[in-house]
Amino acid sequence: MPNYLFHLFPNERFVDLGLYQFGWEHCEPLHSFGPFTRNHYLFHYVISGTGYLDTNDSKGVSVRHQIYSSQGFLISPREVTTYCADADHPWEYCWLEFDGVRVREALELAGLSNETPVYKSSSKDLSKLLLDEMLYIVRHGGDSPFQLIGHLYLFMDYLTRSSASKKVLQSGSIRDNYVKEAINHIEQNFQNDISIEDIAVFCRLNRSYFGTIFKETIGKTPQEFLISYRMSKAAQLLKLTKLSIADISNAVGYPDQLHFSRAFKHVYDLSPRAWRKSNAILPENDIFNPHEIPIDPVIPD
Repeated sequence: MPNYLFHLFPNERFVDLGLYQFGWEHCEPLHSFGPFTRNHYLFHYVISGTGYLDTNDSKGVSVRHQIYSSQGFLISPREVTTYCADADHPWEYCWLEFDGVRVREALELAGLSNETPVYKSSSKDLSKLLLDEMLYIVRHGGDSPFQLIGHLYLFMDYLTRSSASKKVLQSGSIRDNYVKEAINHIEQNFQNDISIEDIAVFCRLNRSYFGTIFKETIGKTPQEFLISYRMSKAAQLLKLTKLSIADISNAVGYPDQLHFSRAFKHVYDLSPRAWRKSNAILPENDIFNPHEIPIDPVIPD
């Protein structure tokens, strides 16, 4: 019987909360991974056994965290880490790799960060529900992306509610409200000829200050987020409809098709036509009405 399970999430990147890979493993004694960095957040929950996680603090000093059964640990993007199973009681754990524009806020609420990566539960019942959601995802890798993302939301809810280090955030702080207002404006107007200056004016902010608080909150500049959002919409239209490249270009706010093609290739490393050829799911003789297809936010690869 294999001592591990591993799945890659289908090529569907959701903006608010997206999944990348997930799995389960009962490790051999002293089994280690690293030093290594990740592009996204990675959370392990230890089902049994023990092991350690090596990280660096804000001053670059190495810190070792001993982690036991019913605890977990978070690895943040671009953080160099190593983790290793105990020699006598090697750990069994499951893990999820995820990211999205709402993730940083949720993890801050849970009190988890580079400096405080160890998860300890304040509620046995909630931590059991957290583990149940993780194991559901691991055991149902063939389910629809929407089904798995739904369980990922439940996992995140239980994580923030059960964490012993959770914080009480100031609800509706002015800065957060400005960023949410900007994202809502982008979601409603991405198809129009809007600029970052327009979004800053809509939020009644100086452009420089707006750019600063957006990047600090989301992890991307407003321009990067707008392009990412538009290209994700374009990718779904290419995948799910028979609209022409020119029509899709206009639909996501690019009147100039050449400009659109360059932006799309910069994000996906393929031209829109080549990407459609590799990813389209409609048979050649099928014609869909794009207005009947729900277009849900995704993050490009």
